Amino acid sequence: MNATVEQLAPVEQQTSTTWVVAALYQFKEVENAAELQQQLLALVKTINLCGTLIVADEGINGTVAGDRAAIDTIHQFLLDQGFSTMEYKESLSSDKPFRKMKIKLKKEIVTLGVEVKPRDLVGHYLDPKQWNELIARDDVILIDTRNDYEYKAGTFKGAIDPKTESFREFPEYVKQNLEQHKDKKVAMFCTGGIRCEKSTSLLLQEGFNEVYHLKGGILKYLEETPTEESLWEGECFVFDGRTAVTHGVEEGVNSKCHACGWPLSPEEVALPSYEHGVSCVYCIEKTTDKQKSGFRMRQSQIAAAKRKRL
Repeated sequence: MNATVEQLAPVEQQTSTTWVVAALYQFKEVENAAELQQQLLALVKTINLCGTLIVADEGINGTVAGDRAAIDTIHQFLLDQGFSTMEYKESLSSDKPFRKMKIKLKKEIVTLGVEVKPRDLVGHYLDPKQWNELIARDDVILIDTRNDYEYKAGTFKGAIDPKTESFREFPEYVKQNLEQHKDKKVAMFCTGGIRCEKSTSLLLQEGFNEVYHLKGGILKYLEETPTEESLWEGECFVFDGRTAVTHGVEEGVNSKCHACGWPLSPEEVALPSYEHGVSCVYCIEKTTDKQKSGFRMRQSQIAAAKRKRL
C-alpha cells in the first residue's frame, strides 16, 4: 500500500444548528485495511457525516462531524471492529466544520516517514495534572511536535518550536537537535496524542531514556484543566472549520487564511494585508498577482455555491 487511496461519500445538509465533532485514533493491527475502507464508505453513505478517516495496516485516525445519531453510529461501528481502546474526544461546532466526507487508505495513519512501533515502544503517558507537574521542572525538555502554523496559534509555556512544516520533518529535527540530550527528560505533546505516540516511539528507538507525552493531547488537556490551573497559552489549532479551540474545547477567536492556511488573530485580520481567501500578513508577499486573482475567483465560486444552498 504505497499510495493514498481516497474515496468520498455524499454529505447531506444537516438541519441541526450544532455539529458534534469526534476526534479519534487507535494503533491496532488491521488485517485488511482496504476492506475496512469499503465498509466505512458503505456506512457513511447512510448517515449524515463529514470529515476524514484514515485507514492503514497500523490502525485508524481521523476527525468526523455530524448529528448525535451519526456520531454514535460511527463510534459503535468502530468499537464493533475491535477499536475498543480508541483515544476518543468530542466537542461541538456551531457551523459545519468539513465540506466533505473522505475515507483514505494510506501506509500510515499519521505520516512520520520512519518505521516505528508505537504499539511496542511507548513513552510514559501523563494526565493533565501530572503533565503540569512535569513541565514546570527545569530539567525537562518540552517539545511541541506539531507544525509551525499550529505552534503559532498557541502552545504550552516554555515549549520548543521545531519549526517543522510537516510531521515528516520531525525525525530530522531529532537527529539535528536532540541527539546530545538522550539522558534528559523529554516531554512532547500534540493536538490529540497520535503524533506523540510515534514521536515517543521514535525517541525510545533512538536510545532516549526518559520520554513522556500528554495522554489525549492538547484537546484532552483543554477539556479537563481549569483555566486558572492551565499552563497552556493561546488557542489550539484544529483541522476543521473552527480553526482553533480554547479551554473547555470552546471555539476560539482565531480564523484561518484560506490562501496559506495560517491561523490569524482578530488583530491580524484587521490588517490591510488581509483579504478573505486571498492573502494575509504571512503570505501576501509570497504569491503573485496572478495567484491572487485565482484565489479571488475561487472565493467568488465558493460564495456563489453557498448562496445556492440557502
